[in-house]
Amino acid sequence: MRSTALRQFQRLESPGSWRSSPDAQLREVVVSIGEATLILSDPKSDAPLTHWSLPAIQRLNPGGTPAVYTPVTTAEDAGYETLEIDDRWMIDAINRVQSAIAARKPHPGRLRGSLTATALVVMLLAGIIWLPDALRAHAVRITPAAERAQIGQGILGDMSRSTGQPCTDPAAEASLHGLARRIGLPPKTRIAVLRDGLEGALLLPGDLIVVDNRLIADQSDPAALAGHLLAAKIAAETTDPMRAIMDRASFPEVLSLLTRGTLSPNALQGFGEALLSSPPHRPADQQLLQGFAASRIPATPYAETLPGAIPAPVALTESDPFRTQPYPPILTERDWLTLQQICIDRG
Repeated sequence: MRSTALRQFQRLESPGSWRSSPDAQLREVVVSIGEATLILSDPKSDAPLTHWSLPAIQRLNPGGTPAVYTPVTTAEDAGYETLEIDDRWMIDAINRVQSAIAARKPHPGRLRGSLTATALVVMLLAGIIWLPDALRAHAVRITPAAERAQIGQGILGDMSRSTGQPCTDPAAEASLHGLARRIGLPPKTRIAVLRDGLEGALLLPGDLIVVDNRLIADQSDPAALAGHLLAAKIAAETTDPMRAIMDRASFPEVLSLLTRGTLSPNALQGFGEALLSSPPHRPADQQLLQGFAASRIPATPYAETLPGAIPAPVALTESDPFRTQPYPPILTERDWLTLQQICIDRG
């Protein structure tokens, strides 16, 4: 059972009305107090919509009913996002938390100042150790699809500074869509083909997957390309691509994503180029073999085109489920030939 910032309550919830921006409509939510946050959830699915840091909450209408609150990290934030609460228990709980925070502020007197400084040090250490990682993990879970798409596009833009713009060819788009369906990628997944700079394939937030053109231009069939795309899909299922971004982002940037629903473009500067500097994460061999068998794609072409001049992993080649067995076509010959033209400069 979730504990709250107030020890006498194991779980404290109330209805509320949330406005995500000044021009947005009020939305009914369930409000609950956690250890360090005020959590707003969908009343139908119980899925968290956002959460506010308790120390950063400000009441806009002291004494008024319903109570109106807003999260504040800078002076410009006040009133941007609001929450209305009419439940006296929840209002009282928030007031008590804010009173406790106010009581920790410095007051005249050597002893009180010493106690306050000690309390602040303890709170700071607890925040450094626990709160940032918890908020980063929560941000990964609740980032909406539209913002994920913006983040993925931002990373691709950062990559393009080193790789050049992705290859485009209207005739090859149908081949890429067919390949995505064959592998089992989400329906709206977009495949971006990079001329160079990337080793293998990598799934970015927002169902955007980038792949090295050498897996197309240097191969006689699409098996290796399909294998790398499938491996990227399996890796993203194990570790959400947003996690690496949240680990890199500063704490204020994470708070901005949680409270405003957007990530500053500055948080992505250099991240795409950093991804290019190391090979994409490769899942465990057994996990890959299970995925290849389920998708009916051979593992050997993937293993033989892994980055680096090392022998292909024996586990992937010897246990390839389609080493001697036939498998369904990945692309038609016509679609494959069309796809191989995607990065050819036609002048």
